[in-house]
Amino acid sequence: MKNPLINNATKSVWSGEKDALVHGASQVPVVNSVAYTYDDIDEWYEVAIGKKKGHIYGRNTNPTVQAFEEKLRILENGEACTSFSTGMAAISNSLLTFLTPGDRVVSLKDTYGGTNKIFSEFLPRLQIEVTLVDTGDHEQMEREIAKGCKIVYLETPTNPTVKITNIDRMVKAAKEVGAMTFVDNTFATPINQQPLHLGADLVLHSATKFLGGHADALGGAAVGKKDLVEKIYHYREINGATMDPNAAYLLLRGMKTLKLRVDQQQKNAQIIAEFLQGHEKVEAVYYPGLKDHHHHDIASRQMTGFGGMLSFALKGELDAVRQFLPKLKYAHKAANLGAVETTVGPARTTSHVENTPEERAALGIPEGLVRYSAGIEDSTDLLNDLAQALDAIE
Repeated sequence: MKNPLINNATKSVWSGEKDALVHGASQVPVVNSVAYTYDDIDEWYEVAIGKKKGHIYGRNTNPTVQAFEEKLRILENGEACTSFSTGMAAISNSLLTFLTPGDRVVSLKDTYGGTNKIFSEFLPRLQIEVTLVDTGDHEQMEREIAKGCKIVYLETPTNPTVKITNIDRMVKAAKEVGAMTFVDNTFATPINQQPLHLGADLVLHSATKFLGGHADALGGAAVGKKDLVEKIYHYREINGATMDPNAAYLLLRGMKTLKLRVDQQQKNAQIIAEFLQGHEKVEAVYYPGLKDHHHHDIASRQMTGFGGMLSFALKGELDAVRQFLPKLKYAHKAANLGAVETTVGPARTTSHVENTPEERAALGIPEGLVRYSAGIEDSTDLLNDLAQALDAIE
């Protein structure tokens, strides 16, 4: 009898670790070694050129880091994975691996602020054309892709407005012009969304967020086709945005509870979004799990859950935010997300702090927008906390 398919909850715990376990240990060790020694110079050379498994130098590979990469590769069902020091390193290195002057990128207007800066500021310096379309306007995006491009870059759900893009539809448009599709899967995680199954060429993560889940380790990753990932790895090993083995260990430990955490976070997010939707001091609520979300139907088809992230706009805008945030008792007011603790903050100090108020307005992000990363706390306590903080707004 064939073995049944292994579910992601089990993969999160067991996958990718076997080859890294030593001395009978049940946990992957932290290998803090810059270099690895070889008495046989011929073996050393074969490892150095990749003909034989092994490690040469910490900027290139590390046993603890490789265990993290293998676990994520299996969770995303990719052919290969390489890691980075941060999520922004994963995004920038992956783009710069393939883009050269004269190339064109088509993406969304309201991607994460750091990503938006790459598109609006850094790539144009290299004579790389970037076209940003209204997020969710699939017809507009198809028209722009049809004009020709090298990369179609998607972030779905987006940060912080949690808008949804139809991955399968954009992949088909990209393939028609020979373009690659990159998808930032940070918000959805592999628990809720599998972009590679939908035809994407590369999946990107800020592992700092939901994958690690404990706000104590920075990291990023790219997963996808082997030939693409090998090129990205080569760019990264030369440019040096290497993941630290201590961070890799913390991320590995965090990923063991990924399914449990995401399940509770999205349960809380749904309850909170529904509560906020009917509150008199809330202008709008953004969460793909709400049936009146503009692309709830797309999210329902391509995701197995709606995630732990939501955002909402307060009536009274920034003045209301100033009154509301300090009153929250069970939420870190900080520029992070995806952790076991609820974390809250306005876009102007979190996702889009790099942008001017005018730029945020052009991206459809009001100054009164609050990004809310639901933690794993009891939902009743979070609701009560929100209620009393909203009551404090004059």
